[in-house]
Amino acid sequence: MKQLSRITETFSESVIREMTRICDAAGGYNLSQGFPDFESPQAIKDAAIAAITGGLNQYPVTFGEPELREAISKKVLAYNGIKCDPVTDITVTCGATEAMIATLKAIINPGDEIIVFEPFYENYGPDGILSGATPRYVTLYPPAWTYRPEELAAAFNEKTKAIVINTPNNPTGKVFTRAELQEIADLCLKWDAYAVTDEIYEHILYDGAEHVSLAALPGMADRTVTINSISKTYSVTGWRVGWAIAEKTITQRIRKVHDFLTVGAPTPFQHAAAAALTFPPEYYAGLQSHYAEARQYLYDVLVQAGFECAPPKGAYYILAGIGDLKKKLGAEDDFAFSRKLIEVAGVATVPGSSFYSDRSKGINQVRFCYCKKWETLHAVADSMKKLAK
Repeated sequence: MKQLSRITETFSESVIREMTRICDAAGGYNLSQGFPDFESPQAIKDAAIAAITGGLNQYPVTFGEPELREAISKKVLAYNGIKCDPVTDITVTCGATEAMIATLKAIINPGDEIIVFEPFYENYGPDGILSGATPRYVTLYPPAWTYRPEELAAAFNEKTKAIVINTPNNPTGKVFTRAELQEIADLCLKWDAYAVTDEIYEHILYDGAEHVSLAALPGMADRTVTINSISKTYSVTGWRVGWAIAEKTITQRIRKVHDFLTVGAPTPFQHAAAAALTFPPEYYAGLQSHYAEARQYLYDVLVQAGFECAPPKGAYYILAGIGDLKKKLGAEDDFAFSRKLIEVAGVATVPGSSFYSDRSKGINQVRFCYCKKWETLHAVADSMKKLAK
């Protein structure tokens, strides 16, 4: 028989989703996949139900319902300082995941390179391959997850088409500072490169950290694609409603790709998303307060159990070192450790090497998420005590 697609042999299935399946089979506590196990806000659920019972159940406008695009435009102006036309500059997609691959397919030509910070969200590697881009990686170093300016500058060249930035960052929790983003903007302008920013955790910040959108910096409005979603901020990861914001010539191309990838995001959930984007400031303050408390709780649990880590500045993950614990559990690498952790403590995590191009860099790390109800986190704390035996 003729050979199947060779490109699909160059990357693996999602390690995060694989760990969820292993956890489910073992009946463990899932701190691997970043979805809440608590209820979504009642107001957004009510808005979805109202849309469904109101008959909004057929194909949407392909690139997004007008009501949602208008709501996105207003919110990003107020919160992010991004001016965009809801008619020409926004594409509503099936989550930020589709927004990223649609964007890369829309801007990449053969021979182009993209710059990706690592550790990175695991989709970015396959996205680069599927779009035809050659990735160049720039390392973020713990404990503050800073990059070295000379390494970033060296990654840019004549072939650089875009840089991918995730802030707040998954898996490290790094929040890129205004000064860092300005440095990135200067390099984009110098090398005529685009920026693709994944800002899905923009409202989950700690210790006075500020979220800055690269598109709002001078000279970057026309060369930045800003990606976001309702998944994390409103705890509806299964609804699959995201968007990409870009100037109209880029948006025209993103919309073409999006149209033939998925046609459109779920209609009733788009209308519910429009309602969610009008939530008052108190909602976001409550969200930050909850996650700040959960962050401190899990951090304390991990340190007491023997993990090496620092509190993240944003998002809801802790990328922890496993050093001595790896030896204690008799694990050769991060994958073996993750399986052992499920066996011993019933806690699922993500092997750190899945977030790096050079897997050896993550062999002593695992990622935990804490977007879980208190019942789950308390149970994890009790289970982690088994590591001391």
